Amino acid sequence: MRSIWNGAISFGLVSIPIKLVNATESHSISFRQIHLADGGRIRYRKVCELDGEEVSGAEIGKGYEEADGSVVPITEEDLAQLPLATAKTIEIMSFVPAEEIDPLQMDAAYYLAANGATAAKPYTLLREALKRSRKVAIAKFALRGRERLGMLRVVDDVIAMHGLLWPDEIRAPEGVAPDVEVTVRDAELDLADALMATLGEVELESLHDDYRDAVEAMIAAKAGGAFEPAEATVEPAGGQVIDLMAALEKSVRAAKASRGEGGAAVEADAEAEAGAGAGAEVTPMRRRSGTGRKTAAAPKAVGGKKSTAASAKKTAPAASKKKTATTSTSGTAKSGTVKSATNKSTSTASAKKTGTKAAGTKKAGTKVAGTAAGAKKAAAPRKRASA
Repeated sequence: MRSIWNGAISFGLVSIPIKLVNATESHSISFRQIHLADGGRIRYRKVCELDGEEVSGAEIGKGYEEADGSVVPITEEDLAQLPLATAKTIEIMSFVPAEEIDPLQMDAAYYLAANGATAAKPYTLLREALKRSRKVAIAKFALRGRERLGMLRVVDDVIAMHGLLWPDEIRAPEGVAPDVEVTVRDAELDLADALMATLGEVELESLHDDYRDAVEAMIAAKAGGAFEPAEATVEPAGGQVIDLMAALEKSVRAAKASRGEGGAAVEADAEAEAGAGAGAEVTPMRRRSGTGRKTAAAPKAVGGKKSTAASAKKTAPAASKKKTATTSTSGTAKSGTVKSATNKSTSTASAKKTGTKAAGTKKAGTKVAGTAAGAKKAAAPRKRASA
């Protein structure tokens, strides 16, 4: 691999001659700009805006434009005279745990190769020290006319350096997070965990650029004259309100099916993972109204805080109320037997036994007293006959 920079690593008083090599390469497909009428290539020429003449690379220099539009020329000699200690040196400043480095700071990656036989021993020493400490080195270096921040770590048996952005180059994520209050339920988190576990891990070496393969196949087909464009399917845009629980359950099933875990077991596992969260909703779906149909509650036990007569009155149907009222006023006195099948009679008897002072019990107590007296008179003849 061709080196792009030669210098040394400054490790205290130890100097390690190295060569800098690009650790990454781009495989993206490049396109040229052409004239649609005749296919001619469009080129950009460097032209001076004052005289309109095309300028060669040897005639082009650097300049800094001021706020008023004036330009201050800057030469390579000017830059070379600046006191830049890292012009040819990667200066290690400290060693820190790797987890302290924010991935947002990561920039281009390079391999550091030992430059010459004399560099092998100190190079290996630094590599093994990084391995044993399980730390990374933070360093400064200069490349392409500016000082940069770098992180040195071990990759296999090679020291690699990642360029780092300066801390003030990382923008704060203001206004990026959702500005609405969202509640995530435990059932939704359980399904998300199940989906993560189902997807599992992947070998990064097995991943490749499917889009690039499709572009290369399309170029080859067009070059051979056998290209037939297919009609693109456009997915509907956003703005849809989804049931997050249903989407998670479906995702778990699809993930298991793709890993060869299809069949009835997939359905059973998905339903078990859904748990109590089945049918749940997620913001911003419309919440269910709390005014649904209520089931008739059974009368409360004797001695409750609320009158059982009021509960019976609410739950009994209209026709039953009318029939009960007639029976309780007339039929009870004739037969001498209190009918416990009606809610009103039940509540009256319960009020008499417990002595609860509920609203309306005074009138009911009078009727019961009359009913009890009638029952006593009716029972007396039967006693004398048996004697």
